[in-house]
Amino acid sequence: MAARVLRPLPRLNPFNRLQVILQHLKMSKSTDSTADVLLEKRGGAGIITLNRPKVLNALSFPMIQQIYPQIKTWEQDPETFLIIIKGTGGKAFCAGGDIIAISDAGKVGDRLTQDFFREEYILNNAIGTCKKPYVALIDGITMGGGVGLSVHGHFRVATERTLFAMPETAIGLFPDVGGGYFLPRLPGKIGCFLALTGFRLKGRDVLKAGVATHFVESEKLPALEKDLIALKSPSTENIADLLNSYHMKSKVDQEKEFVLEQHMEKINSLFSANSMEEIVKKLKQDGSPFAIKQLETINKMSPTSLKITLRQLKEGASMSLQEVLTMEYRLTQACMRGHDFYEGVRAVLIDKDQSPRWKPAALEEVSDEFVDACFKPLGNNDLKL
Repeated sequence: MAARVLRPLPRLNPFNRLQVILQHLKMSKSTDSTADVLLEKRGGAGIITLNRPKVLNALSFPMIQQIYPQIKTWEQDPETFLIIIKGTGGKAFCAGGDIIAISDAGKVGDRLTQDFFREEYILNNAIGTCKKPYVALIDGITMGGGVGLSVHGHFRVATERTLFAMPETAIGLFPDVGGGYFLPRLPGKIGCFLALTGFRLKGRDVLKAGVATHFVESEKLPALEKDLIALKSPSTENIADLLNSYHMKSKVDQEKEFVLEQHMEKINSLFSANSMEEIVKKLKQDGSPFAIKQLETINKMSPTSLKITLRQLKEGASMSLQEVLTMEYRLTQACMRGHDFYEGVRAVLIDKDQSPRWKPAALEEVSDEFVDACFKPLGNNDLKL
């Protein structure tokens, strides 16, 4: 009788072992190639791989929740000397945050509209204050939330496939994720121009505009990554030297003039106005093909977003990254309470009719009082960094 009871036990062992293995696989996120984000340690490098190629590596809430603690762990680890972040699929580094999910949440009053931005900005700040050298390989589309994952780090490596933009004014938002910090610090008024128009920079122009720190051909990235991983206890200088050596050898588009070179004088004068109405007036008065084109673009954007953005950049120019992120969190919550964000997401991302009906529909109808209210502190709900 006892023998019969015991007989099934050996068959349970492999099953138990399988459970243990599965548990380990869950813990070592890097081994699950289907996960949205892969986190692994190779040599002296912590490597973050955004792994949602079908949606251009868009940043979801669960991804944020995994990346943040891992960066903090690596920051404390004496055996980790640098952090590398990259995307899979060859098309995008990260095309932005999961905006449709946020819009859906906002429509039903779900907490994601608060939690997503809060956790995302805490992550942006962790990247901006990271004690370990942080290398972002921004190969392919890098927009919105993808900019937040890269631009605050020590090194941003662009390739001929990089496409950078902050297109938020087209969806009733503003260039967030610390845009109020890095955009006003770009040369001249280029940041203001990029923020209001959503203008797209490609390839080497991302470097020339001051967004990227290095340019390396995309086919050289695997070799660069291998060399970064192989560095023995590197300092920030060692990493910079290696990136510089790859950068110097990259010849693609080396002779090409910066796409905005001929327009920089106009950008600096036209976008230095103190109000959106004044910028529009200056563009009309200028009347050049370049000015008319920017005017047409601006006329499609949310008037509320344009006014919020211009003020965000003006204030952000003299703020710390932490102060900017706190300010931007307030602005996100104002946008979540408003109309244009939901309408912009509908028109651009859901129905794709590209015909948003903004409310208010004209710049003149967006009052200074309304804009002021968007910047007001949120008391206990303020972002704490």
